[in-house]
Amino acid sequence: MTTKKTLAGSLLSLSTGLLLAVGAIGGATASSATSQDSTQLQVASTPVSSPQGYWTPERMRAALPGDVLAVKAVARHENKGSSPSAAVETGAPTRIAGTAAQTTVTTALHANETPVPHIGKVFFTLAGINYVCSGNSVAAQNKSLVATAGHCVNEGPGAFATNWVFVPGYVNGQSPYGQWPARSLHAARNWTSGGDIRYDTGFAVVARVGGKALADRVGASGVEFSQPRGLTYKSYGYPAAAPFTGQTLVSCTGTAKNDTINPQFNSQGISCDMTGGSSGGPWFARGDTDAESSANGFQNSVNSYGYGTNSTTMFGPFWGSTIMKVYDSAQRK
Repeated sequence: MTTKKTLAGSLLSLSTGLLLAVGAIGGATASSATSQDSTQLQVASTPVSSPQGYWTPERMRAALPGDVLAVKAVARHENKGSSPSAAVETGAPTRIAGTAAQTTVTTALHANETPVPHIGKVFFTLAGINYVCSGNSVAAQNKSLVATAGHCVNEGPGAFATNWVFVPGYVNGQSPYGQWPARSLHAARNWTSGGDIRYDTGFAVVARVGGKALADRVGASGVEFSQPRGLTYKSYGYPAAAPFTGQTLVSCTGTAKNDTINPQFNSQGISCDMTGGSSGGPWFARGDTDAESSANGFQNSVNSYGYGTNSTTMFGPFWGSTIMKVYDSAQRK
């Protein structure tokens, strides 16, 4: 299940964001997986402590846009040819239905959106610095899964994030559905061990809050993998770098086109000028472009990266077989 989502509209000039793929915290390297099956060999995960109370409104406002960490991954693999590992991006088309429908709003490009319960902001700490990204509640057996960018859970390569929380429906500093701390973080080993931008997707399993699972509280989007390229998407995120403030939800809509600057990334881009902080926000395909109906839509990428501080294209990873394996491993935790 290899999938890729765009970090943030201006990631290239930004940093590589929130690579919270817990690699250094607990066996994120492939060397310790010799006895594991093929899925485990491709997936890195770690339990994480995310104490309640850490993310005060002041810390949230001061958190840096996670895209400041993603540029490393882009630079590392720029101008390089495709490697044999690209084969793991193949797989049979797969989709898992979600729960809870929402209602309809405007589908305009770069539009301000009303809050969507299952889409929110992600906050975490990496190397002692607090960062902010975007994320989305997705369908899972455990009803507690959040999809985001790989750089929002792990350094790629490197350690997993700490103090990781998801704030669904965030708006103007408010947490209407509470803060949902992660209990484990998951990403492809291609990301945690090599920082391969083609696998810039991560998942967080969050704890129950008030005795309820996340999906039961805010709903969950369906997910799909190995879908055709060139679909029309609507992406969502909370861009925090200028000229945005990160306080409200923003969307972009467009038909996906291949990255011609670095085709080896296997990513696709849509017209969008979202900035840092939008990394990890969901992409909905097949015309599921209304915020109100996005819970009935299917996510198959995330905001990952852009080129330059004034980027007008947001790129996202292709969700293929490797990303699907990461998803499947995480949804069972």
